[in-house]
Amino acid sequence: MSVSAAAALTPDAGRRRLLGRRAQLLAAASVSYNVVEAVIAISAGIVAGSVALVGFGLDSTVEVSSGLVVLWQFRHPMPESRERRALRLMAVSFFVLAGYVAFESARALVGGHDPEPSTVGIALAAASLVVMPFLSWAQRRTGRELGSGAVVADSTQTLLCTYLSAALLVGLLLNATLGWTWADPLAGLVIAGVALREGLGAWRGDACCGPVAGPSPDAGADDAGEDGCCGR
Repeated sequence: MSVSAAAALTPDAGRRRLLGRRAQLLAAASVSYNVVEAVIAISAGIVAGSVALVGFGLDSTVEVSSGLVVLWQFRHPMPESRERRALRLMAVSFFVLAGYVAFESARALVGGHDPEPSTVGIALAAASLVVMPFLSWAQRRTGRELGSGAVVADSTQTLLCTYLSAALLVGLLLNATLGWTWADPLAGLVIAGVALREGLGAWRGDACCGPVAGPSPDAGADDAGEDGCCGR
């Protein structure tokens, strides 16, 4: 039996294959949920004239792209070879979202735009507050064990959705109950700020959780490779 064939049969290799499949399943679940979330949020946001709700829907499309990046990465026989590029693609999607939502939120604040209350938006934000934390936890746990910064970054995007759901829910409730129309674009600015921060982190590779290439035990920190991240 060849050395490469023997390595493929090791428990560690088998575990990595299992984790890779789990990462793909979690990414597919995230994509499916966020497609539905994006359609509902953007539609309801347009009807209500809510910048925050439309921004939330656009963030869902970013999460869809993030999940697709993970699926693209793990379709490769050596997914770690696509790690750096996957993180950069996620960072770009964050930057696009941050720029758009910040511009629209600022314009709404200056122009004095008054969004209508949105019961659909409130229900959607509340549902995401329940679903997203569990999905993010599963993604992060898988990514850390796998040593994949891209999977961890995807979990961060999912966790970001939880925070944005809370900000959106507060903004929509304040608008609906107290008539504080400024709360909606303010929530949008929160969304933009967090998206920008996460984009910078993904671009620098801060989401990484371990050397994905699996350096030898006696290798130094510099031997983790270009696609390696920080130490475990």
